[in-house]
Amino acid sequence: MILDRLEHIEQYAGISPLLPKAIAFLRDTDLAALPLGRHEVDGDRVFAIAAKDPARSRDAAPLEAHRRYMDIQVVLASTDYMGWKSRALCQKPTADYDAEKDIEFFADRPTAWLAVEAGTFAIFLPGDAHAPLVGRGEIHKVVVKVAVDTPRVAR
Repeated sequence: MILDRLEHIEQYAGISPLLPKAIAFLRDTDLAALPLGRHEVDGDRVFAIAAKDPARSRDAAPLEAHRRYMDIQVVLASTDYMGWKSRALCQKPTADYDAEKDIEFFADRPTAWLAVEAGTFAIFLPGDAHAPLVGRGEIHKVVVKVAVDTPRVAR
């Protein structure tokens, strides 16, 4: 998991061969004006989802994890208090992994909570379970999904 200001995102380009495409999209797009919904960057390899969602409480935010994509969650308005726990330590799945949606949920509690403020991003790799959309009011953000080379996750 990485937490930083959006103006520093270029320094993380070496994490994945596809990350520079995601970074260029984030750098060259007026994110606040981006229509809600899915936006293609490089087909299914890199795409963005702009959303405005109601915040929820910590207790109402399940941990989720992905196997085929990393998330770059960029908060545009409000603060998203995201929970985090190593996927390898999650012991309480609430359903089977959904390969079509690339998501699995857990009833485990996060081991850390991070305040991801407007202008800040968090990168969650497949080994990172995360509980987003915690806070107050409405959270406006863009989530960029970047395919990873290795879809396997330690169980």
